[in-house]
Amino acid sequence: MKHLVANLVNDALARLPELAEATADLSVDSTVERTRDASHGDFASNIAMRLAKPAKKNPREIATSVVDALGDNPEISKVEIAGPGFINFYLSPSAFHAELKSILDSGTDYGRQPKKESPRILLEFISANPTGPLHVGHGRLAAYGASLGNVLEAAGFPVYREYYVNDAGRQMDILGTSVWLRWLESGGVVVPFPKAGYRGGYIKDIAAEIDISGIEMPAAEAVLDGMPLDGPEDASDATQEERDANKALRETYIEALVKRAVHLAGDTGFDRIRQQSLESILADIKDDLAEFGVTLDKWFSEQSLTGTGRIDDALAVLEERGILYKKDGATWFPATKFGDEKDRVVVRENGVKTYFASDIAYHFDKRERGFDHLIDILGADHHGYMARVKAGLEAMGYQGDDLEIELVQFVTLYRGGEKMQMSTRSGEFDTLRQLRAEIGNDAARFYYVMRSNDQHLDFDLDVATSQSNDNPVYYIQYAHARIARVFQKASEAGMSWNQDNGRGHLGQLTATQEKSLISALSRYPEIIELAAKNRAPQTLVHYLRDLVSDFHSSYSAHKVLVDDANLRDARLALYAAVKIVVASGLAILGVSAPDEM
Repeated sequence: MKHLVANLVNDALARLPELAEATADLSVDSTVERTRDASHGDFASNIAMRLAKPAKKNPREIATSVVDALGDNPEISKVEIAGPGFINFYLSPSAFHAELKSILDSGTDYGRQPKKESPRILLEFISANPTGPLHVGHGRLAAYGASLGNVLEAAGFPVYREYYVNDAGRQMDILGTSVWLRWLESGGVVVPFPKAGYRGGYIKDIAAEIDISGIEMPAAEAVLDGMPLDGPEDASDATQEERDANKALRETYIEALVKRAVHLAGDTGFDRIRQQSLESILADIKDDLAEFGVTLDKWFSEQSLTGTGRIDDALAVLEERGILYKKDGATWFPATKFGDEKDRVVVRENGVKTYFASDIAYHFDKRERGFDHLIDILGADHHGYMARVKAGLEAMGYQGDDLEIELVQFVTLYRGGEKMQMSTRSGEFDTLRQLRAEIGNDAARFYYVMRSNDQHLDFDLDVATSQSNDNPVYYIQYAHARIARVFQKASEAGMSWNQDNGRGHLGQLTATQEKSLISALSRYPEIIELAAKNRAPQTLVHYLRDLVSDFHSSYSAHKVLVDDANLRDARLALYAAVKIVVASGLAILGVSAPDEM
């Protein structure tokens, strides 16, 4: 309906050639908004104020010209000029009834915008290191990314979803070593397990499952001989200096163990352990996400960047453009020239390429694959990541604004009022799979996107599992089930809905609650556009909550299955539209819309 008003304003401006130059670069859609107060109409436009300066005219004078050029339209009951030049539009009941019919005609396609050819969006999300099961923090990344992808598609954008698998580098060596040590343990070779290793129970499971045939099991002495001491756990009252020292000892110990594992298992043997460990964890992650309703178009392997030479390709582009420089035997990228806080090493003095080199090569590859706009969804600890990767893109000749990074803040779980602890390496964490088993996929998907991604999320498990109005996902799903039950009761009472009759008598929906509900329904296309524009699925969450609140109010105030067939069919038409929009909105959020609860 916003577009209806915007189109009317556009048509009026077309009849005012004296304003043509002033309106040349103005999006009329951006000047039209719903009013907060119904006494000021349904929509208001500030077009007159926006044109006053370029047209060098008084805004009320411009507003008068626009209103005079509108002409008569059956969908507009009244137009007023208010304040400094706002144009307030009062829509006719027939306009709202036409929108209600559009919902019934379109079904769950209502509100979805026509498909666009561009920009082609590559949405990268989750991308958790494949070193353990997904935990509840990863779950928020998954739910937000999946919901945002759905919102963007509903707004008409072509979206490609990708998971970047960090399957190269140090953390994979630590994973392989952790599994190797648990395998030794199973054979009676007991070695103090490194505090910087991966200690979850899943490591023992992997060690018991993978094929380690042909790899010799050494004696404990062969593993421990000449090894440095592991660093202690930090005391609660440890100073920062003590913490740094302990961490350094722990890192030194795990690095030594990695080298010992490679030596004793052999390069080929260790690589086999590491790859099987990776494949086991990655299979679990894929299965977990599939059960969570999160689908991806590609799982992009970091290893493939080296295998396909993409890192070398990216660095070659930078070399050709005269960007890189040498210092202390290493190759550097001058990130400070592009707004970063410091320059970055891309190739160390020993010839090993850095993580940053992989990062810029990966984003180079994204653009080379033909994607116009890149959206990375990352954890809150990646706040310094944007500047350096944008710098890499700009240095290779792309626009830094081609990359957009959305940070997702941390999650804190509460049960019984108590905060729960999470730690990947120690194994003291609740996994996404455990969370889903406890509260269900629907509650998890919904709660993860209830708040803005840039806000910390306190996740109360008790509320999420309650069957009450305090639980918003239950409250919304119950509205859908309640409507389904109304139609079932109508059928059982021999009052089956005559849709054509209902559509013909929408004029009987004159109660305040009914008009509010119709108006709320008509906002749905605008909500999708707003959620896509702001990268904010929570906008849809809040809308659905308000919509079903209006529905429950109408349901409580007015009997539906009345003897008057015309009024009954009209109210059933209204309820059918509510059911369509609720199901559509929940589907975008990855939540089911049950007919029974």
